Amino acid sequence: MELLITSLSLFTLLAIIILIATRGRPMRFFTAFGDTLMNLWTNRGPLFWTALTVLLVLGFLFYFYTPPQSWVGKAQPIAFSHHLHSGVKNIQCEYCHPYVGRSIHPGLPPVEKCLHCHNYIIANHWEIRKEHNYYDTNTPTPWRKVNYLAEHVVFNHQRHIKKQVQCVECHGQIEKMDRIKGKHFYMGFCIKCHRERNANLDCWLACHS
Repeated sequence: MELLITSLSLFTLLAIIILIATRGRPMRFFTAFGDTLMNLWTNRGPLFWTALTVLLVLGFLFYFYTPPQSWVGKAQPIAFSHHLHSGVKNIQCEYCHPYVGRSIHPGLPPVEKCLHCHNYIIANHWEIRKEHNYYDTNTPTPWRKVNYLAEHVVFNHQRHIKKQVQCVECHGQIEKMDRIKGKHFYMGFCIKCHRERNANLDCWLACHS
């Protein structure tokens, strides 16, 4: 009933606007509309090429002035490529993020974890030398955060891993990225996933405890 009343009200308002605009001759509205369509169809060729030119110019300006870093993630202190390590070398996520299956936080690889391989693999590469410098000065690698979640949300990686939620479902195809762009996770994203899996949707028990 409310929908019917709303529809009738909008229809009445539209009719009043047409009457006022056409000074009491509503058929003039339809005649003018038909003439406009006819003119557009008659000039369809020039209009098409004009629209195509405008779109091409706008596309060129967008790609020319969009900074390259907007397409990739933040530059990290070490030029680490997820595509190389996770994709080409097929190193499992849990190797570098060791706490993901048993903690709220996934954990970041310490310097020693990187040098476990790179003491022998391209050990003198200038990027690997940075890791040696961090190790020699007892300094953790200052990795930069790329994924963001509101502070009042408690996301438990362990709980999701045990439910066999794959990393790619939240983080995308990491194995195809060099620099991870990351993302801001919002409530709608989580609720959609929980509904699809028939998971807990209680505010305090699920996310805000």
